[in-house]
Amino acid sequence: MPDASTLQFLFQLARGIAGQFGPNCEVVVHDLASNDPESSIVAIENGHVTGRKVGDGPSHVVLEALRGDPAQLKDHLCYLTRTRDGKILKSTTLYIRGDDGVPIGIFGINYDITLMMAMENQLKQFTATEQESKEPEAISRNVSDLLDELIEQSVKLVGKPVALMNKEDKVKAIQFLNETGAFLITKSGDKVCKYFGISKYTLYSYIDEAKE
Repeated sequence: MPDASTLQFLFQLARGIAGQFGPNCEVVVHDLASNDPESSIVAIENGHVTGRKVGDGPSHVVLEALRGDPAQLKDHLCYLTRTRDGKILKSTTLYIRGDDGVPIGIFGINYDITLMMAMENQLKQFTATEQESKEPEAISRNVSDLLDELIEQSVKLVGKPVALMNKEDKVKAIQFLNETGAFLITKSGDKVCKYFGISKYTLYSYIDEAKE
């Protein structure tokens, strides 16, 4: 966990930003140093925006930070996310790093722009001749939802339902799940095996094959 002074500063900053921009602005602090991906949130302001609270977690960026190469991680500024109840958020994710450069925390800002986007879409009907299609990244309330979303993404990546997948397709899907940190979630292997109709032994062999 980040040291006490760093945490105090992040908590104070979170309160300040949330207070400045109002109840539609969620500010969240994730602890990465404890390596507990299932309970990474140590502070959150306006948690009603995503329905999360202290002790919840993780998000895609948390798994990315725990699973990926620290040197390759970059801050994400002003990108779109989506909650399970359909809210569209404008989000920013900042990695808090220790003296050795390794991420020890995440400072996230999620602003609910659902109403603004609805108004924008109405205006575009009058002003635009072509509308871009954007698929916001999902924000999960719990690890079970997150794992379901990652599995759905792996199937979309392959491009065919599980019933039609061959071995190479399943290896590709398992590789995606491994790279996104899905197997950091407790008992994820059991759920993945059941979903793809494979044994634990086959799962591990697919992971090894994907690495090769």
